[in-house]
Amino acid sequence: MEIKRDILWRVYLSFIGIALLSMLVLGRAFYIQRFQGEFWRSMSDSLHQRIQEIDPERGTIYSEDGQMLSTSLPTFDIYMDFGADGLREKGGKRFRENVDSFAYHMAVLFKDKTKSAYTRELQAAYKEKKRYYLLKKKMSFEDYKAFRDFPLVRYGRNKSGVIAEVNSMRLMPYGLMANRTIGLARDNADNVGLERTYDSLLKGQTGKRLIRFISGGAAIPVDGYEIEPEDGRDIITTIDVNIQDVAETALMKKMEESAAQYGTCIVMETRTGKIKAIANLGRQDDGAYWEDYNYALRTTEPGSTIKLATFLSTLSEGTVKENDLVEVGTTGSAFVGVRNVNDAERAPKPVLTVKECFAHSSNVGMSKVAYKTFAGNPSKFKDYLHRYHLDQRTGIDLVGEEQPRMLKLTRNSQGLNAMITMSFGYAIEVSPLQTLTLYNAIANNGTMMKPYLVNSIQNSGVTLKQFSPTVLEEKIGDKQVINAAKNAMEMVISEGTGKPAFKDMPFPVAGKTGTAHVADGRIKYHDGVYQASFVGYFPANDPQYTCIVVIRTRPHAAQHYGGQLAAPVFREIATKLYLMNIEKKTPNYFLASPDSSNYFYAGNAKDIKEVYQTLHLDIRDSAVGHPWGFVQRENALPVVKDLAFNQQTVPNIIGMGLKDALFLLEERGVNVRVNGKGKVQSQSVGAGTAVSKGMIMNIDLE
Repeated sequence: MEIKRDILWRVYLSFIGIALLSMLVLGRAFYIQRFQGEFWRSMSDSLHQRIQEIDPERGTIYSEDGQMLSTSLPTFDIYMDFGADGLREKGGKRFRENVDSFAYHMAVLFKDKTKSAYTRELQAAYKEKKRYYLLKKKMSFEDYKAFRDFPLVRYGRNKSGVIAEVNSMRLMPYGLMANRTIGLARDNADNVGLERTYDSLLKGQTGKRLIRFISGGAAIPVDGYEIEPEDGRDIITTIDVNIQDVAETALMKKMEESAAQYGTCIVMETRTGKIKAIANLGRQDDGAYWEDYNYALRTTEPGSTIKLATFLSTLSEGTVKENDLVEVGTTGSAFVGVRNVNDAERAPKPVLTVKECFAHSSNVGMSKVAYKTFAGNPSKFKDYLHRYHLDQRTGIDLVGEEQPRMLKLTRNSQGLNAMITMSFGYAIEVSPLQTLTLYNAIANNGTMMKPYLVNSIQNSGVTLKQFSPTVLEEKIGDKQVINAAKNAMEMVISEGTGKPAFKDMPFPVAGKTGTAHVADGRIKYHDGVYQASFVGYFPANDPQYTCIVVIRTRPHAAQHYGGQLAAPVFREIATKLYLMNIEKKTPNYFLASPDSSNYFYAGNAKDIKEVYQTLHLDIRDSAVGHPWGFVQRENALPVVKDLAFNQQTVPNIIGMGLKDALFLLEERGVNVRVNGKGKVQSQSVGAGTAVSKGMIMNIDLE
C-alpha cells in the first residue's frame, strides 16, 4: 500500500506540474498574440529583404526632324507610410495640422472625391498605422509636380510618410501615324516594328535596389542601397512627319471612299533609299481603319507592276528592243507558248511596240516578249529576278519581312508555263517594298539602294552609330535599257493606263499601274477581290521620291484597277510633296544678294519678332505658335521657326540669351553655372538628355 500511495502521489504531482506548465504556456501565447502580436509581426517582416530590379527608361524613337514618334512618360504611384517616425512624432502633431489642407488640395487637383472623404480615409489609415497605403495610382508628371508642393508632402519623405514610385508609360504622340512601323512596346506580348527590331538598345540596362518588407507584407525601398538603371538608347529614324501625314491622309481618304480591305503606301527618297513614310491601313470589324499589320512587308502576287522586270530582262538579253512590234490582236486573248493569256482591257490597236505593251499593260504582249526571250531556258528569267533582288528580302531594319516566293522555272512545259505566268505578275509573290526598291533603281539611273528606316542611334544626344545609304546593285542594267524603262514608264502616264489619273499633272511623273486578281488563303479568284497598285517616281526629269500604293479591294468592287484606286493616291501624295519639298528647291535668281554674315539666335519667339519689328527689319515668320523659336538667315532673309521642347529632357539652349536659358533650365530643376557674357555658345549636357534630380550644367556665353 505504501508503495502504491507513493507512486500515485508522484503521478498526481507530475500531472499538476504539467497542467500548470501548460496553463503558463497558453497564457504567455495569449498575451503575446493579444498584446504584442503587431510588434513581433512587424519585427518578422522587417527581417525579410530582397533585391528588386528597377526598369530603365526606354529610349525615344524620333523622326528625322526631331519629332518624338514613340517615347516614355513617367507615371507615379503614390503611397503613404502612416507609421513613419516623422509623421507620428509629438503625438502626430504634424499629421493633425496638415491633414485638412492636404485633403483639400487632393480634392481640388483630382476631383474624384470630396475633401471630407479624403480626410476620413487619411485619418482612418493613420489610426490603423497603415504602412504602405495606396493614395493614387498612375499620377501624371504634371500632376506630380503640383502634388510635390502640397501641404504635408513638401516636408519630404521621412516627415510626411509619402512614398513615390516612378513607372513609365509608352506614348505615341502622333497616334495612328506610322503606328505599325514604329511598333508597340507592350508587356506580356511581342513587340513589333522598330520597337522590336531595336528592343535591346531601346530598353537599356536594368538597375537594382534593396527593398524591405514591412508590416502587412508591403515592400519599401531601403535608401542608399540601389544601382541606378541605364536608360535606353534613342533611335533617329528616316521618317519625315509631314510626308508621313500626307501619305497616311491620302491613303485613308481612298480607303474610306472604296471600303477597301487594306492598303499600304511607301515613300522612298530616290538617291538614298531612306523610307520617308510608310502607311499601313486595315479595315476593322466596325468599319474603321487602323495600322493593324505591316502590309508593306507582306508578299502577294503583284500583277502588272512586275512587268518592269520582264521589260528590263528581255531588253537586257538583246532579243527585243523597245520599239519592236508585237502582235496582241483585237480579242484581248491569245495562246502563248503553252497557255492562254488574257488582257484585262483590250489593246488600243492590234500591233503594239514593246514599249506600248508595257504602257497599256498588255499581258498578251509582255508574255509574248518573255516567251520569245526565255522559251529555250526559262530559268534564265529567274536569274534576272535574282539580279533585281525579287527573290530575296530587302533587308530593311524591320523584323517580319516576308520571304518572296515563286514557282520553279524548269526546262519543261510546267516551267515554261510558270515563266509565262510570272511575266505578267502571277505565280510569283513579292512585297510592295521589294517592288518599290526595283522601281527606285530606275529612278536612280540603275543604281539599286537598300531601303532603310534608321539614321542613327544616340545616347543623350551623342551619336553612337550612324547609318549611311547602302548600294545593293551598282547597275541593274545598261544605260540604254534603263533609259528605255524610263521612257516606257513616262508613256504609261502620257498615253497608257495611268493617263486618266494624271491628266493635267503640273509636273512630269513616271510609273506603272498594276491590277492583280487575288487568290490568297481563304480568298479564291471567284470571290472577285483585286489588288490595285501604282508605283512610280517624281518629278520624272529629276526624281526626288519614289512611291508605291497598294490597295486590296472588297469583293466585287466596281473600281478595282490600279489606275482607278492606287494612282489617285499617288497623284495626291506627289502633288503635295512637290509643293512642300521639291518646288522650294528651285533657285530664285531674282532674290537680293545674300548677306555674307551667318547668324543664329534663339529664345522667346514673341520677343524675337518684337525686336525685328522695332528695328523695322523684314522677317519671314514660319513659326506656328510655339512660345520658343529661333531665327537664322535663309535666302538673305531672317526666318523665325519653332523650337519645341520636351519637359523631361534638357533643351537646346544654343543661341539663347542668359535670361531665356536660365528660365528653361531652372524650370526643369537644373542647377546652372554660367561662364562669360553674351549668348550661349555651348552647354555641358547635351540636348535631349533626361533631366535628373540635382543635375548641374555649365554653359558658356560669348
